[in-house]
Amino acid sequence: MLMHVRGLAAAVAIAVLGAAVASANTPRTIVIKGGDDMKYDVVAITAKPGEMLRVQFVTTGKIPKFAMAHNFVLLKTGTDAKAFADKAMQATPDSSYIPAAMKGQVIAFTPLAGPGEKVEVTFKAPAAPGKYEYICTFPGHFAAGMRGVLTVK
Repeated sequence: MLMHVRGLAAAVAIAVLGAAVASANTPRTIVIKGGDDMKYDVVAITAKPGEMLRVQFVTTGKIPKFAMAHNFVLLKTGTDAKAFADKAMQATPDSSYIPAAMKGQVIAFTPLAGPGEKVEVTFKAPAAPGKYEYICTFPGHFAAGMRGVLTVK
């Protein structure tokens, strides 16, 4: 009987430990919506250093994708978001308006999304505390205010 109790206790301990490990690796989901007004509905996100995050971006607008697509592009700290957005206007929709020469300044990004589409990206928040800007790289959207900040603390 004692062996059975010990075996049961060990099985419970393994199950609890397994659940804790699984929850530590499960990303926290943040849903961001954006529409024809060229604004994110979530402009501030707070995360712990190294936290796993999943950003789901949902486009709520009606204007066709070729004329009004959106994305989520998280930039490394110290990146000049305006300069990045200005340079992004020279890229193509196939690259999600992220110039190849500037990909090193990007932590994570979604593809472009059109009306009613949902795209997502899963990533680890930076280890270094600080403020990390996120922007839409579709031409003109950053200038219209489609941006936010991920604060790691």
